[in-house]
Amino acid sequence: MLNILENVPLAPLTTLKVGGAARFFIEATSEADVLAAFEHAAARGLELFILGGGSNILVSDKGFDGLVVRIVLKGIEPVGGADAERELIIVQAGEDWDSFVEYCVGRDLAGVECLSGIPGTVGGTPVQNVGAYGQEVSETIVSVRCLDRQSGRIVELSDRECGFGYRTSIFNSSQRERYIVLSVTFALERGGGPKIVYRDLVEHFAGARPTLAETRSAVLRIRAAKSMVIDPNDPNCRSAGSFFKNPVVQGAELARIASAANADAVPHFDTGGQMVKVPAAWLIEQAGFKKGFAMGNAGISTRHSLALINRGNASAAEIIQLKNKIIDAVMEKFGIELLPEPIFIGF
Repeated sequence: MLNILENVPLAPLTTLKVGGAARFFIEATSEADVLAAFEHAAARGLELFILGGGSNILVSDKGFDGLVVRIVLKGIEPVGGADAERELIIVQAGEDWDSFVEYCVGRDLAGVECLSGIPGTVGGTPVQNVGAYGQEVSETIVSVRCLDRQSGRIVELSDRECGFGYRTSIFNSSQRERYIVLSVTFALERGGGPKIVYRDLVEHFAGARPTLAETRSAVLRIRAAKSMVIDPNDPNCRSAGSFFKNPVVQGAELARIASAANADAVPHFDTGGQMVKVPAAWLIEQAGFKKGFAMGNAGISTRHSLALINRGNASAAEIIQLKNKIIDAVMEKFGIELLPEPIFIGF
């Protein structure tokens, strides 16, 4: 029987610590709980929202007038090798992501080491195709087990069916709100080396060949220096992580962007073909928003210009106001539209 609670504050369950309450709320500890909650909401015409670690969402001040299902399914299950080099592991959606990364690194399994320190749960990672420091979860995901809200059945989607792209998947684009992630199957490389391609890591190791553990430690230190790990004593960590996606533009646009910024060159990363990725943080700073910029109780991290933070008792409206101000300024200066990464709930 479902234990449904009413008027549960959502702000404490998010990393931004912002937003109102859920009209109805349940913690799902099993697939049966998730299915029962889905059926309960459908029978009563309630809007349904699936909550994981709360690290990539912004809840409105009025809260959510429906049923919030917090996924707390637990379990990490090695299931043998996909082949001689790879180990398959099924991970339940409610598992803490960084704990899973630590689990893999401790067992000399490569493929997620650069994703250390990212807050949230495993179930949220395929939705955004979470990535950092040159690595994405789609590189190791084999399949995703989901509840299909259209059919009411549990299905298994292959990595190809998930439609992974830069910070996208079918879960947050073409099939948004159709699937509820229950578990993810990963294939990790036994005894593999770390992926050292991102500039921060290349410079940190300066040509050395680090172990997976050394790579994880370096990533955690770099993220901590930018307040991108959860630390209750660091006010900068009351954020949703990187608030904007790095825009992808035509390589031919770089000269125009540099001219608009009165800069000799534009930092960028090749994405293949004629497209390049421009750091949103650089665009934000060039548009006049430096680290530590404040607007009421909302602001920009003093350590990372890509993170919008709750400076203390911020409202969702204040976060939105700052977000819009930044988007408008970057559009006016560069003609580039910044796209937010977080999911907006109750707006």
